Amino acid sequence: MPKKVKFRKHQRGNNKGLAVRGSSISFGEFALKSVTRGLITSRQIESARKAISNKTKRGGKVWVRIFPDKPIHKKPAETRMGSGKSPVDHFAAVIKPGKVLFEIGGVDEATAREAFKRAEAKLPLKTKFVKDGL
Repeated sequence: MPKKVKFRKHQRGNNKGLAVRGSSISFGEFALKSVTRGLITSRQIESARKAISNKTKRGGKVWVRIFPDKPIHKKPAETRMGSGKSPVDHFAAVIKPGKVLFEIGGVDEATAREAFKRAEAKLPLKTKFVKDGL
């Protein structure tokens, strides 16, 4: 979650288009790229990161290329409609197709594929494995 935000409550907005920024590999050799659009919560990001580092036995380096900076609101259960916007429940990252989610370097391709396969199971989006130079 961000340390400080300009506005406490965001509007929902829309998630049209393809990812232009953050769509190429910048740091590692292999990457996990999104194919569909959606929101990824901070818990899902952390869970996927742990799955990757666990599979690589903390060898190599993992880069998380997304940050959850969009506040998501949720009204408490059994609350009547109205009475203003609800408090912030959690934070999420807005993901468009083509966005690189994770990168990894310093490991062989088979290990990277298996690590990203485990990470994909933790995420609510369809993703694909990409290599640097493709």
